[in-house]
Amino acid sequence: MPRSYRHAEWVAWLALAGLLLAWAANARAVEPSLEASVKAAYLYKFLSFVEWPASAFADADSPIVIGVAGDEQVLAELQRMLPERTVQGRTLQARKVQPGDATGPLHVLLIGSRLTRHPWLGRLRDQPLLLVTDAPSGLEAGGAINFLRVDGRVRFEVSLAAAERSGVRVSSRMLSVAERVVGAR
Repeated sequence: MPRSYRHAEWVAWLALAGLLLAWAANARAVEPSLEASVKAAYLYKFLSFVEWPASAFADADSPIVIGVAGDEQVLAELQRMLPERTVQGRTLQARKVQPGDATGPLHVLLIGSRLTRHPWLGRLRDQPLLLVTDAPSGLEAGGAINFLRVDGRVRFEVSLAAAERSGVRVSSRMLSVAERVVGAR
């Protein structure tokens, strides 16, 4: 075979490999990661084990709203899984929240790891809001629930003081499966 033919064949193979790699990277970016799916499922399940004061809702038909700041994959997974589901007789919604946005009406707010040290957290601590964080120091930053990685799995820890300060009550059934509970009853 002439050398130029082998070179052209090699270039074609490289181009095909590049296209396949680009397609695979794009497919992975569209499909949520397993970790994001697990976190979204946890957020959904938390709703059944948390009680908000009546003042947290405008009326009996108000939805439970989950805000997500700093974790687009979890937001996408929640938006995929929540439609047509209800918890405690309420419909569910998920929306993106940016630092500085008004937080009402939110009932749960997930703060991604890159935003956990953001100064806006101080304003959120005394609202009827379940603040969920995703950082090694999430409870210290004011979160009522914090995601952890334990032995390659997503787990969570709970701060009862933070939950009580924000006016939400966490069920003892949820506490029994938490990795750690700070300020245990």
